[in-house]
Amino acid sequence: PFCTIDPRVFVVRCEYRISVLMSKKGVEEVKPTLGRPGNNLKMGIVGLPNVGKSSLFNILCKMSIPAENFPFCTIDPNLSRCAVPDERYDWLCKLFKPASEVPAFLHITDIAGLVKGASEGAGLGNNFLSHIQAVDGIFHMVRAFDNADVIHVEDSVDPIRDLDIIHTELIAKDLEWLTKTHDAFIKALRGKAKDKAAQEHDACLLKALALLKDGKHVRAGDWTNKDIEILNELHLLTAKPGVYLVNLTDEDYIRKKNKWLAKIKAWVDAHGGGPIIPVSVSFEQAMVALESPEERANFEKEKGATSALPKIIKQGYHYLNLINYFTCGADEVRAWTIQKGTKAPGAAGVIHTDFENGFIMAEVMGYNDFKEQGSEAACKAAGKFRQEGKQYDVQDGDIMHFRFNAGAGLAGGKKK
Repeated sequence: PFCTIDPRVFVVRCEYRISVLMSKKGVEEVKPTLGRPGNNLKMGIVGLPNVGKSSLFNILCKMSIPAENFPFCTIDPNLSRCAVPDERYDWLCKLFKPASEVPAFLHITDIAGLVKGASEGAGLGNNFLSHIQAVDGIFHMVRAFDNADVIHVEDSVDPIRDLDIIHTELIAKDLEWLTKTHDAFIKALRGKAKDKAAQEHDACLLKALALLKDGKHVRAGDWTNKDIEILNELHLLTAKPGVYLVNLTDEDYIRKKNKWLAKIKAWVDAHGGGPIIPVSVSFEQAMVALESPEERANFEKEKGATSALPKIIKQGYHYLNLINYFTCGADEVRAWTIQKGTKAPGAAGVIHTDFENGFIMAEVMGYNDFKEQGSEAACKAAGKFRQEGKQYDVQDGDIMHFRFNAGAGLAGGKKK
């Protein structure tokens, strides 16, 4: 696989051929967003005990963790991953028929049930809140069904009250942490001149504190790029993007009606907004128990409803600001995960840091062009093959060939 390189040779140029998917849309400007930058990001499933978090997690990740009917069944967060549905990836697998197929994955954490007073130590208290701090986005799960056999920690079903509890506890913890952070910042400045950077830092912390004291999440604020840099270092709970999951009965899910849905939407709109996805864990459990895709398709047809899991996974992936590119060939079709706005060298570095360090250029085809033309040669003949440099923002889609300088770190060689 690797050629022998004369040790006296300082620079060796080699090529690593990579397939990446790209939409036809033009490159759009990507603004900094709240949250930890990176490719290995996680969504956490958060809610009160016994709302269906662990059962949904079991289904999403096809794991077998306990999902018993009592509070705090999940004490340590359970971390796993589930494949991200992508029709483009499926098409490439059918085209190349590779020996190995590796899809993109969304990492998901099942977090212990939160209770009222958690910010003050109730239930699992600070352990629970530290588990939320470790994830990058939140699936807020609430229960909107009555079932005497499934106890509710508050003794009644009221998803609006449950949302208020979660909302209040996250704010309380952030308020405590941010107050301490600001006090320490002011103390460190005593006897020193407050320069422009310090003034901006102070103003950002005060603005975030004002939002929290007003009962609002930090993510609801209007922030400058500099503010976002400051806030991202604090890992605030209320700065994390949220997707709201409403657990319904089979009947309500199939008929798409429930007395709480309109009230939940009004609450979400009044608290910063976000996507709301109805789901029925019992419906999904019955479906995932079926062995073949044909059986599952027949189940959906018979019930008159489809699984909500693909939508949940895609929304989680989207709200973490993640996109895919794909390496393609007879040996393997693989989806690689990057954050939106990643430059071409950074995308190459996901495969190997040497590809990023020695980046020269990327040869790019759009996925739609590749699919229409049917091959790389046909894309070249049709003028659908272009060269991009270090400032190119990789799009969600792109068929690319990375060229790099092996002398920047790789021992030398060529791999297709």
